[in-house]
Amino acid sequence: MMVNMGKETQDNHKGRGHRKRLRERFLKGGLAGFLDYEVIELLLTLNTPRQDCKDRAKALLERFKTLQGVFEANPQELARVKGIGPSNILGLRLIKDVSDRYLASRVIHGEILGNSRELKTYLSHAIGRKNKEVFAGIFLDAKNRVNAMEILFEGTLTMSSVYPREVIVKALEHRAAAIIFAHNHPSGDVSPSPEDIAITKRLVFALRHVGITVHEHMITGGSGFYSFAEQGYIAEFNREFEQNG
Repeated sequence: MMVNMGKETQDNHKGRGHRKRLRERFLKGGLAGFLDYEVIELLLTLNTPRQDCKDRAKALLERFKTLQGVFEANPQELARVKGIGPSNILGLRLIKDVSDRYLASRVIHGEILGNSRELKTYLSHAIGRKNKEVFAGIFLDAKNRVNAMEILFEGTLTMSSVYPREVIVKALEHRAAAIIFAHNHPSGDVSPSPEDIAITKRLVFALRHVGITVHEHMITGGSGFYSFAEQGYIAEFNREFEQNG
């Protein structure tokens, strides 16, 4: 009995050729020119032998909207996408965490105040596109080198949800002489709310009482940034503290 394997063989060959071309493109020029779904597809091929990954990549992007949305998705959410198994989930989660650690390692123990571009790159990647608000502290030594970075609070920021006493405890644990604060706006609008301004003032005052300087508070959302220092708020709050004794 003869079985026509022509189409199956042709399809498999086409799939193998596509994978090879995708990998060669990357090795030759990095991710320049890659569409977001092609980036995901390339990652999926590493843990999906002998199967086409294009439709799965497009399904992930359709569900989570952006490349970062795919990487930020939790394993349970990823598993709901047809064709995405444990090995794929491991690969997607691993690439995100490795990227976070790599960017953090470029910032920690470096002098950060004169390198706002690197700081913005890290913050955009780490918290910029999260779908809930997070409030982070970057703890600096007396030479303005980064000792540590930590998420301090999560959820909608209000005066009652940010505790200066806990920030002071963390600052003392990290032997910080100064702090940079950062939080994200999931809406993408980085304009500060009255609550954001009030929280910043409260933290500047509380930390000055224990001899710790607030250098900056940045808001990130999407690809945008708002700097409290550049807008004069940090200097204004410090002057007010000194006037009030």
